[in-house]
Amino acid sequence: MLPRPLLCALLFASTVLLCAMPAAAQPADDAPASERPAVASPSAINTVQVEIDGGVPMYRIARLGEPVVEPSPLGFLLEDAPDLDGPFAITAVDTSSFDNTWEQVWGEKRFIRNHYNELRITLTEQEAPGRDLVVTFRVYDDGVGFRYEFPEQEGMEQFRIADELTEFRLTGDHESWYIDAYQWNRFEYYFENTPLSEADTVHTPLTMRTDDDLYISMHEAALVDFSTMTLERTDSTTLKSNLMPWGEGDRVRVQDTRVSPWRTLQLADAPGDLITSYLILNLNEPNKIEDTSWIKPAKYNGIWWEMHLDKSTWSPGEDLGATTENAKRYIDFAAEHGLEHTLVEGWNVGWDEEWYDSGKVFSFTESVDAFDLEEVAQYARDNDVRLMGHHETSAGVLHYEEQMEDAFQLYEDLGVRAVKMGYVGHDTEIERPGEDGETQYEWHHGQFMVNHHQEVTELAAEHQIMLNVHEGVKDTGLRRTYPNLMTREVAMGREYDAWGGAGGHPPEYTARLPFTRSLAGPFDYTPGMVDLHFDEHKPDNRIKSTLAKEMALYITIYSPLHMLADLPENYEERPEALQFMTQVPTDWHDTEVLNASIGNYITMARQDRNSDDWYLGSITDETGRVLSAPLSFLDAETRYVAEIYRDGTDAHWEDAPYDMVTEERLVDNTTDLTLRLAAGGGQVIRFRPATEEDVARLE
Repeated sequence: MLPRPLLCALLFASTVLLCAMPAAAQPADDAPASERPAVASPSAINTVQVEIDGGVPMYRIARLGEPVVEPSPLGFLLEDAPDLDGPFAITAVDTSSFDNTWEQVWGEKRFIRNHYNELRITLTEQEAPGRDLVVTFRVYDDGVGFRYEFPEQEGMEQFRIADELTEFRLTGDHESWYIDAYQWNRFEYYFENTPLSEADTVHTPLTMRTDDDLYISMHEAALVDFSTMTLERTDSTTLKSNLMPWGEGDRVRVQDTRVSPWRTLQLADAPGDLITSYLILNLNEPNKIEDTSWIKPAKYNGIWWEMHLDKSTWSPGEDLGATTENAKRYIDFAAEHGLEHTLVEGWNVGWDEEWYDSGKVFSFTESVDAFDLEEVAQYARDNDVRLMGHHETSAGVLHYEEQMEDAFQLYEDLGVRAVKMGYVGHDTEIERPGEDGETQYEWHHGQFMVNHHQEVTELAAEHQIMLNVHEGVKDTGLRRTYPNLMTREVAMGREYDAWGGAGGHPPEYTARLPFTRSLAGPFDYTPGMVDLHFDEHKPDNRIKSTLAKEMALYITIYSPLHMLADLPENYEERPEALQFMTQVPTDWHDTEVLNASIGNYITMARQDRNSDDWYLGSITDETGRVLSAPLSFLDAETRYVAEIYRDGTDAHWEDAPYDMVTEERLVDNTTDLTLRLAAGGGQVIRFRPATEEDVARLE
């Protein structure tokens, strides 16, 4: 008997030939194979089949022959034209294959293989007005992406989508990790962990584990000129696309962009394989920025954390953080320790107004009296550091758009290469004039804001500026197309450790991030705290972590722009931690996951893009653990020095967070390390090729 993969491949080839003929609308159970076009992934791991059932187009997804998505409908309801919901017939089927390897400008993996089989189906209405709707499926070994195309045709030059009918009829009540959608504070909530049947409407990525230990991440790719997709549970195991609405109630306005984003399902047998799946990036368009020499991953420090500690303020006065003198102090620290940028928040006019209620008070070109923008920018350049700009809009989007071209031009003139964007605002607080002249209020992630962020990204690229976006739209892989779109927040960041009475993030939070938020893309979490108690400024708050875990976050949370977020004086008291944090790269050649359990622990290894070094980071939740780390990823012909920073014997996030041991040992790719992680703790290791002197010293 033929091996299963080969048999599946032969069956797939037969199916492709049968797909060449159009199918009539009829019940799926009665339809011959030629009327149920299908496509399998290159290794015949995942398959998609499309059929017409009572005039409704349905798709299904299987993995190794087992269903993942049961037959689920496709289509749209329109607001100003007849609905695109059938009855349809399949009138054209096109299949193709693609296989290439492309290089990221920067990233967690330098070279990415893009290998898929494609099924493109034209659906034609069987009743007037007889329009076409095209659905394209790309099937990879690590998942599936599909999107809609709206061909230009009579009556469809411009139209509005009232609802997307796409469903995902799952096969069970899967364990799920998610954030609820339509909430006041955007994406900034802790991830729920419940059976799917207890979810309501959720943001993506939505991560799930089946009873058979299949791991699923549902998200979208290439979100351009469309509304963000959330997922609405319509029965215990069925999810439906729920698009964020405009203020007037319609969901999407289709005019120039004739395709939807890709709806994506990443499928993996182990949770770590979700992290090393690059399906989202592969479904985005290639890089559109011709000269990328100015786009450089980096680390930065800045005037930020001290305001969250209430040591200083954003608003002018005797406690203002953004003074020329203070900025130079941070720049001096950056220059001494090899950091490329220094962020300054509170530098511009408007912070002494009611900015939290309205971003209309901000100037993005005028600095406050205590801060000499030109002098600070020049001082930074003289010390081989760049000033990182800051644009907090407080969701005053139209006010910002009036100034942003001048603001980016000013930064370009001053040699600024990176800007941190802010959109502090809640619920539907983004104002714009409606078509009837009345003020309309928008969500942060509807089509209006998706288009705003696209405009900002392209304008920033024209001025050779990288972006770090907070309170924005979730990442959908656009960093491939616009690599100046470096990193985002769009989740609960480090500032919550200094706020309110919660006392800081629970230890499990950072152990969930790699499998949830970070599956969307880079996260500016602002790690690297070395003062884990704030007795002087915030005695009711603290960081629920160990020092070694703080160091490991530079590996387990990916961002090409990573901050050393603590105060300069605190780093001086922890020189061993500072040494590692300044040397750890932010641009990688490769990434591997050695241990993974969602919300419990993770061990990752990353290879530096610019040297032969590897770095390992491992973290756990509030439970201490002993994990094995085989070093088979190391070069087989090389011996390495392992520079180890680990939790000490008495380390514990509650009462001994600073207990850390540093040591060195010789290792090679046959070594199997034992990682002992304290409760709430972690470990980091740098592997560098050993010199003869190292071998003589350590053997």
